[in-house]
Amino acid sequence: MTQSQAFLSPSEAARLLGVSSKALRLYEERGFIKPVRDAAGWRHYGPDQMVQLKQVVAFRGLGLSLTQIGSVLDGASAGLEGALAAHQRQLEERMAGAHKALEQVKLWRRDLLRGRVPDVAQLVDDGPAVSLTLPWPWAEETFELRRVAPVTYLVGPLGSGKTRLAIALAAALGGVFHGLDRRAPEKLSENAETTLAWLLDDGATGSDHLRAVVAAIADNAKATVLDLIEDGLDEATQLALGAWLRRYAANDRPLVVMTRSSAVLDLDAVSPGHAIVYCPANHSPPFEVMPVSGTPGYESLVSCLGTPEVRARTAGMVMRMGFTPAKPPPRRGRDFPMVHLL
Repeated sequence: MTQSQAFLSPSEAARLLGVSSKALRLYEERGFIKPVRDAAGWRHYGPDQMVQLKQVVAFRGLGLSLTQIGSVLDGASAGLEGALAAHQRQLEERMAGAHKALEQVKLWRRDLLRGRVPDVAQLVDDGPAVSLTLPWPWAEETFELRRVAPVTYLVGPLGSGKTRLAIALAAALGGVFHGLDRRAPEKLSENAETTLAWLLDDGATGSDHLRAVVAAIADNAKATVLDLIEDGLDEATQLALGAWLRRYAANDRPLVVMTRSSAVLDLDAVSPGHAIVYCPANHSPPFEVMPVSGTPGYESLVSCLGTPEVRARTAGMVMRMGFTPAKPPPRRGRDFPMVHLL
């Protein structure tokens, strides 16, 4: 094996592990991994480093925070035990669902043997999970979601109407929309406190903005839709929140998260089963985008996302320019109330 075959660049290692290059740098900062550097100072990952990284990625997949991973690597097993117990519960729930479906198929086959044609229509679901008439600034086109993902990221350029779409989605899902005026309650629920503790353990900075976001996503039994989730949060908090969202899998309480932050929505590490909806600048109907380079809408999606630093500069420019959204046509009975387009 040659040197080039044995050692991988950060992009090659990240692609092989299914994570982003930013994650590798974060693991290095935490002391989980020490890449090999060549004479020019470039990072490389050899077989030993890849074994260590695979272990870290596996711990991350089990839901451990960065602090918990550090403790496990140092020999403490308490955090790992809790994560394994939660993973076991998820597997048992999936097995129970699969067992129920298997028993139903057995019943249908038995009906066939007895000469009765079973009703198997429930096996086929061609209809959309969500269908709604798009509000202004669209021309009342129909928008459909074929499935309701655990997390749906809603992205679009300034003035694309994504706030109005978010409000409409909240109504269609029978959920709750949380705008930028969200406030943290005086006391968080136990579930919210657990979520907040995980985020802080993962490097987030405690703040009222973070408590308000956590309360919105953890203290609601319905579908939850959030306006720009990164509003008021620093880069470390956005990174931790992005990692938390990637491990979110509560299908009975889906999240729709509006964002323009590449720290929150890391296209190199989107969780399987999660969805990204893009709102075009020309107000053609929104559509789902796959996080794969070359697929329809991908380049436009990338152009809407920026680092927290870039997003902060953009927000400052918008404030100085005094951006005001265009006025909608006269309201009709089905129109949503006017909100600022972001």
